[in-house]
Amino acid sequence: MAKEKVLIIKLGYSETLVDEISHTSSLGDVLRSTVLLPLFKDAHVTWLVDESAISLLKGNKLIKRILPYDLTTVLQLQAERFDTIVNLEKVAGICALSDSLTAWRRCGFRFDPDSGTAKAYAGSQQALEICSSPEDKIAHTNYWEEILFSMVDSQWHGEIPTLGYKPRSKVKYDIGFNHNVGAKWPLKAWPAEYWKELEALIGDKYTITWQEGLESLEQYIEWINSLKVLVTNDSLGLHIAHALGKKIVALFGPTKESEIYIKDGVKLLPNGDYECLPCLSTTCVKEKPCMYAISPDMVFMNIKKLLKE
Repeated sequence: MAKEKVLIIKLGYSETLVDEISHTSSLGDVLRSTVLLPLFKDAHVTWLVDESAISLLKGNKLIKRILPYDLTTVLQLQAERFDTIVNLEKVAGICALSDSLTAWRRCGFRFDPDSGTAKAYAGSQQALEICSSPEDKIAHTNYWEEILFSMVDSQWHGEIPTLGYKPRSKVKYDIGFNHNVGAKWPLKAWPAEYWKELEALIGDKYTITWQEGLESLEQYIEWINSLKVLVTNDSLGLHIAHALGKKIVALFGPTKESEIYIKDGVKLLPNGDYECLPCLSTTCVKEKPCMYAISPDMVFMNIKKLLKE
C-alpha cells in the first residue's frame, strides 16, 4: 500500500500567529512548525521552504523531501498529486499556489479569489483571527503549538520541535548569553548594561560564553549545543535551545510569553507597573522600556536554580 503523500508549505514569510508578511524567512517559525511532523510519521512528507531555512530541516528523518521555493519547484509541484496539503503561509500568492495543487485534503490557509487575500480552512479560523486582531492575540490563552495542531484537526500532547541539523559539539560552558535580537523587534532586547551586570554577578562561579562570531546557522546551533543553560531574549535561539533539550532562561517583555512553551526552563517577565504588556509593539513611549524591569539579580537566581537541578 502506497504511503500517504503530504506537502507542508512553510517558508517562514508569514509567522503563524502574526499579521505580517515578509520575504525574509522567520527561521524560528519554520523550526517550531516541525512539531507537526510526528503526526505524519508514516507518510511521505515533502516540505516546501525558503532556502535560508533548509539547514533547520535537512537530515530530519520525518521529512522525505525538502524543496526550495523557486520556479522549478513550483512547476514540479503543479504536476504532482498529494493526499494532504498543509499550507501554513498567509501570503496570498502562496495560498493561490497551494490551492492550485492537486490534493483531496487541505489544511491551514487558502486563497480567496474575490478579495485576493488569505482565508482559513476549517480549523484555522482562530489562527487567522489572532493574526488580524491584536485584541484576540492578547486575550487568547493557548500555547502556539495547540493552535497549530488544531489547524490540522489534531491535539498537541507536548511535542517539541525537531532539528534536521545534528550538532556535534560537546558541552563546554555552563551559560550562554544569547543577547542579540533582530532589527524588527529592538524592544525585545534586554539592556546591554544588564548583560554586563549579570556577567559580573556570575564572576568565576560558572563558565560563560557570548553569542559572538557565529557566521552561519550551523555554527549558531553548534554554539547553543555547547551550553548547559541559555539566557536569551525571545528569539530563534530560544527555539533552537528548546529543540536541543537545553535549559533556558527566557526574557520576555513586549511579546506574548504565554504562547511560548518551554519544556525545561523559566520565562521571566518585567516587574512593576507595566499594564501595557504584552504590547506587541516595536516602539515604546516610556522613559525606560519594560525589559529594564527584569533585574540581573532575578536572572542570576534562576540560572543557579537550573544548574542545581
